[in-house]
Amino acid sequence: MTNLASFEVRLAQASQASQLLRGAIATVVVGQDAVVDQVLWGIIAGGHVLLEGAPGLGKTLLVRTLASALDLVFSRIQFTPDLMPSDVTGTTVLIMDAGGSGGRHFSLHKGPIFGQVILADEINRATPKTQSALLEAMQEHAVTIAGERHRLQEPFFVLATENPIEMEGTYPLPEAQLDRFLLKVMVPMPTEDELTQILVRTTGHEVAPPAKVLGQDDVLALRSLCRDIAVAEPVLRYAARMVAASDPSSSFAPEKVKQAVRFGAGVRGAQSLILSSKAVAMLEGRAHVAFADVQRVALPCLRHRIIRSFEGEADGVTTDEIVQELIRSVPSRPESVDQAVRRG
Repeated sequence: MTNLASFEVRLAQASQASQLLRGAIATVVVGQDAVVDQVLWGIIAGGHVLLEGAPGLGKTLLVRTLASALDLVFSRIQFTPDLMPSDVTGTTVLIMDAGGSGGRHFSLHKGPIFGQVILADEINRATPKTQSALLEAMQEHAVTIAGERHRLQEPFFVLATENPIEMEGTYPLPEAQLDRFLLKVMVPMPTEDELTQILVRTTGHEVAPPAKVLGQDDVLALRSLCRDIAVAEPVLRYAARMVAASDPSSSFAPEKVKQAVRFGAGVRGAQSLILSSKAVAMLEGRAHVAFADVQRVALPCLRHRIIRSFEGEADGVTTDEIVQELIRSVPSRPESVDQAVRRG
């Protein structure tokens, strides 16, 4: 009973902490509530987030504000075509000892990856060689420099941005790296009211930075609590069926998937669905994940993990349309699978 009471208290505190964090971000970032929520899912679930949107929509501001409100070490990497992997990870530097002794030693010069909240700005502007420098850090939370492995300070998050408009001089992220982002979040244009408020804030006196509402230990505690959220087996199987149905070779894949998809989401896609659903439930003060939570997180979890076929690209079918079709057609109850197969 004591453990249960303790869990309920931690859950209530987590919900309150999330409200404080949202409030701190809202003092700087106007609107974009859905984007803020999805970024928080990634932070709490312990994953990395890819933000896509046109220039000037506040992607960089959001990441910087989040790092400030969390009181974590913020580091920004501006990706350009001439950026080298050592510019990201760091390098060893030969140091001559003082005093004329003639001695010398190598010293580690840490790159910007040695932060906690890493803003990888316009990540698709760097060459694949430089993009790959992030792979080890994102997956292992460590980097290897001159044969020596260095652990990164926890919590460690990569929040990357990409601009979908200016395609000249860009290098699309390979599928292996896209798969390492827990979520891909689309940043929409602000509404008229939001744009008006942005003008009020940005054309007058400088806005004060957000209050520091959570610290390193708080973020680690939230991430640990997220893992404790319960998921019933039927919900796990629903997430598994949704990912399986994204494979065009599956017997119960929707017709749109069979026609427009070359490769579906994999294991990381299913893991992303469950971890993000746990984050949603936790932020709402619930101890259990519901079917609706899986449906809510499906778009940001799966849109970047589905590879369209030539026919799908030629017909202009988007990955968002494919995921929405999965949400509509994949049954939440196991006994409905046979019916879905016959319908497909």
